[in-house]
Amino acid sequence: MGAVTSSRAERLRAAVRRAPRALYEELWAAPADRVPRMGEPGAPVWRPVFLVALVFAAIGAMVIRTVELTPHGAEVSGLAVLVAVAQAAALVAGMARPVGAWWAATGLTAVAMLVVVAGAPSELPYPLVSMVPLTPQVLYPTPFAGVGLLGGALFLLALRVRPHRAVTALALSMALSLFLALRTPSLPHVGLAASALVFATAIVLGTALRSLRLARKDLVVQAELTAEERARRTLLEERNRIARELHDVVAHHMSVISIQAQVAPHLVENPTDELRENLTGIRENALEALTELRRVLGVLRSEDAPAQSTRHAPQPGLDRLGELVATVRSAGLAVTRSTTGEPRPLPPGVELSAYRIVQESLSNVMRHAPGASAEVVIGHRPAGLTVRVVNSAPDGPAAPSPGVRHGLLGMRERAAMLGGELATGPTPDGGWEVTAILPTSTQTTRTTEEAR
Repeated sequence: MGAVTSSRAERLRAAVRRAPRALYEELWAAPADRVPRMGEPGAPVWRPVFLVALVFAAIGAMVIRTVELTPHGAEVSGLAVLVAVAQAAALVAGMARPVGAWWAATGLTAVAMLVVVAGAPSELPYPLVSMVPLTPQVLYPTPFAGVGLLGGALFLLALRVRPHRAVTALALSMALSLFLALRTPSLPHVGLAASALVFATAIVLGTALRSLRLARKDLVVQAELTAEERARRTLLEERNRIARELHDVVAHHMSVISIQAQVAPHLVENPTDELRENLTGIRENALEALTELRRVLGVLRSEDAPAQSTRHAPQPGLDRLGELVATVRSAGLAVTRSTTGEPRPLPPGVELSAYRIVQESLSNVMRHAPGASAEVVIGHRPAGLTVRVVNSAPDGPAAPSPGVRHGLLGMRERAAMLGGELATGPTPDGGWEVTAILPTSTQTTRTTEEAR
């Protein structure tokens, strides 16, 4: 039994020794929450208004506090004014330094009661009196303003620190109130229950507002993360769609290689065994590549993949631009089409990207520019292909389109895939222009990819 008591006493002594250090860490060394300054993102718009209101409230409390600390009929002492001004200044300082302001308000409360009031002549009554006088002739002050100033400092502290730190400050403030009541028994004080109510209300209200601010901040952060995740997912979906379309182009070339490797021995008289073996290997590798392409397509296929009837349809090229323009015209959009340069055979990937860019551009015109006309210009250059789609200014605002796809992102990805560039932007007359430069030279594409 003695050993248990000794162990408990040792733990109690250790806790007492750690108390000053813990108090220093909780209510001095640990920083308060940082509030963004005016002009920074997330800065509270109400802060200037609240600061002005707090200044006016502090001035009013300073005047009342000065009256509280001055006996009736006596001259206002400089010490009373100094303490009242210091308590009001501590309240305002709580906007920037809540921890230090609370310590200052706590110390000034003790100074006001122990030095100013207790040192005043007891034969002079105070103007603010208690409900029940201690003697028939002498009435004493009830420091409501002092409790309000300390409660305000607690409120500003609870706005910027964690709840357990605010509760620790509340406990110290109540301990101070109890100490002053015991130290100056001849002076009436605001009841401990009333002080506890004011202080607890300040802590609860400040903690609740802090929790609301942190919840809103977390909501903003979550919304930003959601937007980033949505953009990343959209980018991946566009790339998967492009990869599914390019599968047909690559599969066509691999099929041609397989057929040519199978036919080549019959085009040569007396082919050697070595030639037959090499051509057979080429054909087998081409067939294996086709099998792997089908597996890759299965991995890339998403929920919105094309139907089985259209999945293996040939991908469109520039030869089908006429059909696309005719379809758009039948939908009510005035479209003109022109070609510059000398047309020549182009890689299927380039033709597919050019077709999709024109298709998406015309869809955007119909969606976002009602009543506008569009012009499609295909420019053949020695080093590549230029696609330019320009529309005039719309007749009026476009109706909301909830099903809008990320067309600009897809067009940009198609151009980047070929090592090209895409530029979009408004025209001087209020229209919109889309210009894509698609390289057709393998060397140009390789150089662009290396530069990236």
